Amino acid sequence: MKQLIEFIPVALFVVVYFSTRDIYLATGVLMVGIVIQVIFEYWKDRRISKQTQFIFWVAMLAGGATLLFQDELFIKWKPTIVNWMFCLALLASQYLGSDNLLKKLLGGQLELPDQVWRTLNLGWSAGFFLAGVLNLLVAYLFSTDIWVTYKLVGGLGITLTYIIVTMVYLVKGGHLKLDAQPGKPGEADSTETSSTASQAATTKLDEADSNEASPIASRAATTKQDD
Repeated sequence: MKQLIEFIPVALFVVVYFSTRDIYLATGVLMVGIVIQVIFEYWKDRRISKQTQFIFWVAMLAGGATLLFQDELFIKWKPTIVNWMFCLALLASQYLGSDNLLKKLLGGQLELPDQVWRTLNLGWSAGFFLAGVLNLLVAYLFSTDIWVTYKLVGGLGITLTYIIVTMVYLVKGGHLKLDAQPGKPGEADSTETSSTASQAATTKLDEADSNEASPIASRAATTKQDD
């Protein structure tokens, strides 16, 4: 439910843009949608998560600058800023903090050696950095129509790709057993594996915005700022 609510502002942005071809009107709708998302979250949970606050302020600053200066590049930079901030959060947790942030997020579902957690942490950091770079390449080298389409589906595609790569890495390393028998101590059955993958897939983005922050990124932002 939460992920659906986070996706609505992005969907509205895309629908309004392709209906009017007015990036500034679409930006205004995106900002209003995120405000509604914040209000809904407070009404439902009686609090606003750090993740949502972060997304809100980035959207308000980038969107506000877009409308004020009538320059669409500000809103086009928003996904890159969000992804790079998540990248920095993961790197900071590994090299400056006492806890590996990815381990802190998913340690309850997976028991892995510290070296594996470090590898995954670095891998997802690289993924967020790459997502930010790709967004800029699309923004500067292609039309606004293509960028808006990429905004809707590009980040989701990158996220799913990284989840698959992560699962393959864990399975090949013997850290995740897809064919384990249910109830056997120390082994994850297929249901648990599916649950873990789903958890990873619903933690980025978005909402943040669906292509701005991979699922783990969203939770990374929340945990980093809540602690």
